[in-house]
Amino acid sequence: MGKIQVEIPTPLRQYTENNDAVQVNASTIGELLDQLVKYYPDLKKHLYNDEGKLRNFVNIYVNDEDIRYLDQQNTAVSEQDEVSIIPSVAGGIDVETNGQLSREEIERYSRHLIMPEVAMEGQRKLKAAKVLMVGAGGLGSSLGSYLAAAGVGTLGIIDFDQVDFTNLQRQIMYSTEDVGKPKLEAAKRRIREINPGVNVETYETRLTSDNAMDILDGYDVVVDGTDNFPTRYLVNDVCVMLGIPNVYGSIFRFEGQASVFGLEGGPCYRCVYPEPPPPGLVPSCAEGGVLGVLPGIVGTIQATETIKLILGQGESLSGRLLLFDALKMHFRELNLHKDPDCPVCGENPSVTEPIDYEQFCGIRGEEEEAKELGDQWETSPEELKERLEADEDIFILDVRNPEEYQISRIEGSKLIPLDELHERMAELNTADDIVVHCRTGVRSAKAVEYLRQAGFGKVKNLVGGINAWAEKVDESLPTY
Repeated sequence: MGKIQVEIPTPLRQYTENNDAVQVNASTIGELLDQLVKYYPDLKKHLYNDEGKLRNFVNIYVNDEDIRYLDQQNTAVSEQDEVSIIPSVAGGIDVETNGQLSREEIERYSRHLIMPEVAMEGQRKLKAAKVLMVGAGGLGSSLGSYLAAAGVGTLGIIDFDQVDFTNLQRQIMYSTEDVGKPKLEAAKRRIREINPGVNVETYETRLTSDNAMDILDGYDVVVDGTDNFPTRYLVNDVCVMLGIPNVYGSIFRFEGQASVFGLEGGPCYRCVYPEPPPPGLVPSCAEGGVLGVLPGIVGTIQATETIKLILGQGESLSGRLLLFDALKMHFRELNLHKDPDCPVCGENPSVTEPIDYEQFCGIRGEEEEAKELGDQWETSPEELKERLEADEDIFILDVRNPEEYQISRIEGSKLIPLDELHERMAELNTADDIVVHCRTGVRSAKAVEYLRQAGFGKVKNLVGGINAWAEKVDESLPTY
């Protein structure tokens, strides 16, 4: 039995006292996991289901090798091994190359044309290619810019959002003048400025099970720049069904991932993560934050993989998961394996058409989730203002993170982050009138439900959170 180093991913570090790595004494993976949850009991429910089995959205790697298909409990480990816990947070392409390059195009792409891996034939492949970007946010900004500059002939973009001030820290496709405008409008204009020869097809809609097959059909490569699990699984499944490579990227705080899914013989996203994590385990970028340059790095990797697929050059990331840690400036590569029993790409697939991905991921949507509380458990910013002005004794509970509390706060509020609420319950009084808030009202709705179950009968959620308070009551506060 030796002391084994276990790498802890960012979403799970809150349950290991914020340690990014821990050491436990063990001789097998089973012993290692037993010791790990013994030291950190809160980690157990995120690693094991109610039957005591390792959850499907959690993978264990030993020295960068996926051991899912081995006898994990009895897999031997020694002090020389490094164990990683990775939960879920996407060959050449046959492209018609008809059409010659113009004199202007030859000059524009001259640095490509003198490379033997590209040359005239490869540049014609790029010109003839059709690439669909799902999302025009942080990943899409760098991805779209580089694909346009490289000469990809047709770029499709799916997005239905508007440019917000909070986007400008990382979404370099947009400028301050674009704030308030549809992202598709600004992105199309910017791409045409980079390269007027690119045909931009836009889809100002949410990608759903009803429209995904029609939208994705006809594209050579799909690049996944989404920020939620339902769309990520939808993109994966439809790409497999249509036989389109799926270039995957994801980001969180200082860490990024990239891979290529759906190539013949290689795994799909479901092979790696058969099911999503429960809602709330992996925070969104809006809740957890993201380093501004990180989507540029990961998006550029996605652009590189896309171009290689079109050219049929090099080794793709199919069968490999690339991990990037910006704080350590460290890249790691994990080997992935195709699951013969995968319900989408396996030998006998059971999912042959798009399903209800909101239900599959256990997500009903923020609006529906908030409705479920009922009006008696909610209060508006205006109502709270009136009560405070009437000198009612109201306890305002802020369940955001300390970093957010430094940005803005409601005067007199008490900060107890949502993750600490169960430990600090004694600081609250069941007799008090309590109004709970977060940034937008989603986390605080969870806090209200938790407090209700704990016996707090006079607790309400501030609808829209502190951002709504700033917009409707106290305009001196910034929104974020």
